[in-house]
Amino acid sequence: MTDPTMTSPPGGRRRRMVVTAIAATTIALLVALLPSLHSASTAAEMPNDAKPLPANAAIATFAAGCFWCVESDFDKVEGVISTTSGYTGGRTPNPDYDSVSTGRTGHTEALQVVYDPAKVSYEGLLATFWRNVDPIDGGGQFCDRGNQYRPAVFVHTAEQRKLAEASRTALEKSGRFGRPIVVPILDASKFTPAESEHQDFHLKHPIRYAIYRHGCGRDQRLRQLWTNRPSG
Repeated sequence: MTDPTMTSPPGGRRRRMVVTAIAATTIALLVALLPSLHSASTAAEMPNDAKPLPANAAIATFAAGCFWCVESDFDKVEGVISTTSGYTGGRTPNPDYDSVSTGRTGHTEALQVVYDPAKVSYEGLLATFWRNVDPIDGGGQFCDRGNQYRPAVFVHTAEQRKLAEASRTALEKSGRFGRPIVVPILDASKFTPAESEHQDFHLKHPIRYAIYRHGCGRDQRLRQLWTNRPSG
């Protein structure tokens, strides 16, 4: 499989630079973990629709920077049935990783979440979103800069809009960040799934993913945002 972290165009250079800068130090670790990597890859290749969807399944869509990371975060939520990395909100048809990474198509990397409302509410998904996004950074997220990494909540129903707007207002009124929340709440539009190599990337390539996530400073920034601040 082609490694997208090594072949992305100028708009994706940050991921490539983060990975290549420290890749040499991980070779021994990769060799030692080959059995576990094979197991993770096998699990990742299982189809998302292996189990029939509940009749009342619902869809939510979020953007919070690199979709590899957003997918990993939402996969941990009980009640989430499946997650799909992809592109939305753009001006051009048939977006792909290379074109979106240029920042010129108008798309943003996003995650579509299929969930069971009987097990997790939309409010619960919103709580996960806010805890995994930098809500005061509208110019990208963490080390990934540009319009293609802008954060957003894409709503599918009037009820989702109502709940999303209420959660954003509550977070802003809390004064937690001392700056305005810049995450827009937008109507969901066409969502194009990303290429197969980007789906479940954290499972297929756990070491490469961990290197990227740490090098991008995502968790470090999230700790900074949510530690030693007043509760929202």
